[in-house]
Amino acid sequence: MPEGSGGGTAAGPRTLAEALRARGDDELAALLRARPDLLSPVPNDVTQLATRAATRASVVRALEHLDRFTLQTAEALAVAPDPAGLGELRALLTGDEPGPEIAAALPHAVGELRRQALVWGDDDRLRLVRVARELLAPSPNRPSPTGLGPTVAEATAGMSPGRLQELIAAAGLPPTHDPVSAVAALTALFRDRERMGLLLDSAPPEALAVLDRLVWGPPYGEVTAAPAPPVQWLRDRGLLLPASPRTVVLPREAALHLRGGRAHRSPEPVPPPVAASAERRPQVVDSTAAGQAYTALTTVEDLLKDWHEGGPSVLRAGGLSVRDLKRTAVALDTTEPLAAFWLELAYAAGLLASDGEADERYAPTPAYDEWLELPPAERWAALALAWLPGTRAPGLAGGQDSKGRALSALGPGLDRPAVAEVRRRVLGLLAGLPEGAVPDPVALRDRLRWERPLRGEGAGAGRALRDRAADWALAEAELLGVTGRGALSAHARALLPPAEGDGDGDGDGDGDGDAVGNGGAAGSGPDAGAADRRARAVDLLAALLPEPLDHVLLQADLTAVAPGPLKRPLAEALSVLADVESKGGATVYRFTPGSVRRALDAGRTASELHAFLADHARTPVPQPLSYLIDDVARRHGHLRIGAASAYVRCDDDALLGEILADRRAQGLGLRRLAPTVLAAQSDPGTLLEGLRAMGFAPAAESAEGDVLITRAHARRTPPRTPPSPVPDGPPVPDRTLLGAAVKAIRAGDRAATVERKPAPAAAARPVADGGALPRTSPADTLATVQAAAMTGSTLWIGYVNADGAASQRVIAPVRVEGGFVTGYDHTADEVRTYPLHRITGVAELAED
Repeated sequence: MPEGSGGGTAAGPRTLAEALRARGDDELAALLRARPDLLSPVPNDVTQLATRAATRASVVRALEHLDRFTLQTAEALAVAPDPAGLGELRALLTGDEPGPEIAAALPHAVGELRRQALVWGDDDRLRLVRVARELLAPSPNRPSPTGLGPTVAEATAGMSPGRLQELIAAAGLPPTHDPVSAVAALTALFRDRERMGLLLDSAPPEALAVLDRLVWGPPYGEVTAAPAPPVQWLRDRGLLLPASPRTVVLPREAALHLRGGRAHRSPEPVPPPVAASAERRPQVVDSTAAGQAYTALTTVEDLLKDWHEGGPSVLRAGGLSVRDLKRTAVALDTTEPLAAFWLELAYAAGLLASDGEADERYAPTPAYDEWLELPPAERWAALALAWLPGTRAPGLAGGQDSKGRALSALGPGLDRPAVAEVRRRVLGLLAGLPEGAVPDPVALRDRLRWERPLRGEGAGAGRALRDRAADWALAEAELLGVTGRGALSAHARALLPPAEGDGDGDGDGDGDGDAVGNGGAAGSGPDAGAADRRARAVDLLAALLPEPLDHVLLQADLTAVAPGPLKRPLAEALSVLADVESKGGATVYRFTPGSVRRALDAGRTASELHAFLADHARTPVPQPLSYLIDDVARRHGHLRIGAASAYVRCDDDALLGEILADRRAQGLGLRRLAPTVLAAQSDPGTLLEGLRAMGFAPAAESAEGDVLITRAHARRTPPRTPPSPVPDGPPVPDRTLLGAAVKAIRAGDRAATVERKPAPAAAARPVADGGALPRTSPADTLATVQAAAMTGSTLWIGYVNADGAASQRVIAPVRVEGGFVTGYDHTADEVRTYPLHRITGVAELAED
């Protein structure tokens, strides 16, 4: 009988559908929460739910989310008899040796498999769903994950009766009358520990060595046309059975005897602990993390300040070119992988995007200006909350995808949902350690492998990505100030949501869908505690960050030292007047003729610059700095450059003569038009740069002869929405959706299974068993519906919607007019109107 069909006995459920139908509403909701793909769309009834839960795609997804021991339990069931009792399953996991840890963990593993509808039936008749058994059990082309081969019955299928009699005779068994009893006798021999021990005691040592090579898998071996005597001895007694003309296989029963009854070499009922490799003082951790958090803020600011007037172009395929990434790394004084991380972080936080114009370029967004106005701790929280649930993997930038296409920073193809899952688990495991504890990276990866052993199983790419994602998570957490010296900081601990599933006993602590970030559990609606956690984290971090300073220390070597972070207006003004020479705990600014001229070009006068330095310097203004400002100001604007195509104007004709005589001016195409005017063949911008390179201090002027003041032009994109993380499958439903879905499934099940009155023979076609749609003529349908509307009775109807999808419904008609019937739909729990021509037929419900 199909797994999704109905039917059952008092001895226990006969199908998965019946087992699900016997569950309570809370248990059905737990199934839908653990496997949200079953809700797309909401099943019509329990039978459809069971059918969908047994599909290959859904079962594979469910298996990928099992921890190692639960998966080992499923693998043991796949090689056990179907059905198997809990005692048989325990024996396959423990073998001949006592296993108290396995015995303690087994009920939970079976319960988890049963909760996810991968196993159904009572404890004495456990059944693994058929697709899971096909995936986990051995086949001729694929051995079982346990390393076991086929059973004796499977391996001898198609073997001649004479050959079977030869096998049992060589094994010392009496002859039988038919092949079935011969296979049963050989199977019983291999399962009998005492008789099997006597048989192996008589085997040559070389034959035992052959068995040792096959016992833990793979169970297949190649043989020559004339096999060696030890192999022939094993073949004669059925210990090696033919799988193909050149291949033999060790039957499952014989392998289990050699293994001591165990299906797995090393069952792992207990998750490996995440040991601490070092202990730090919490105060040191928090202060280090706070310092790194402030560095992260300044790095993002420097990045977007560098792109203030517009960043590099967007590649045709999307993303940033390798050359522009290198330039960005040089500007940030960091490596290209780290530059990619900061770019992706700003992108995830909505501070950076493409402008969408014809000549598409990257630029800061309007949200960046709002972000700059926030206090430092609030700005850090915005970055952290964008990083926590992010699915983009900047560590892949510079590599290639599976089709050989280059992966670029800010480009498509960097989303990996597994990265967010691994990051969430890494932070959850860090939060489970004592304060100041630094995890051992090897132990951390071992724990992640135990929690999700099947993620990416196959070519190994998934396992490699998971290990790399764990390393990325640790490195990025340190860069962002989530951790300090490898241990989780107090402000990050306050920001993380509680691990809803840490007490669920599944060993993974993932809460079956909880998500780190603004939204809490994916798909579960707004996280009520997110605002409180963010406020606590901001308060903790703000207490550790230094207060911005309103002063600098001026030195005689034309430098200024900022002993800490500066207030924003002071920092912006000083960045125009001086060049940043070095960063760190203290920032060193250097005053140069070019930097002073930059401030003068921005509209500041010499007197304003002197006053600015006097107001914000804790030390006297050095005389060399005052001289530098006065000297540059005196020469600034003495030469005037405007558009002719370009000209140079100066009241000092001797100075113009000096320019004409300078060989470096030959490329500018200068010639004298008047004693005070030179004409140039180059444009004003080139002329300005050329004369400045020669050591002059020209100023640009407008067509009216006024000095042009140059200020940075802020280029911003239109308002942009930050990129949403790419979900790993359907979102986990919230309680409201789960309740509605369970109610709809129950109502649909009632519509499909309720007892119906037989329709008159002349008016109705026979209704097939198993929930087939009722069939009545249009006239009888109309008459029955009208009668039900007058009497207030309830009908069972078949309905086909505009898309051709058929469904069964239980309705109580209240009005029939204009070719439509309006009534209360018990299946949908609401009043609905249905066209009569889409109703395939009706049937009255039997009296209770």
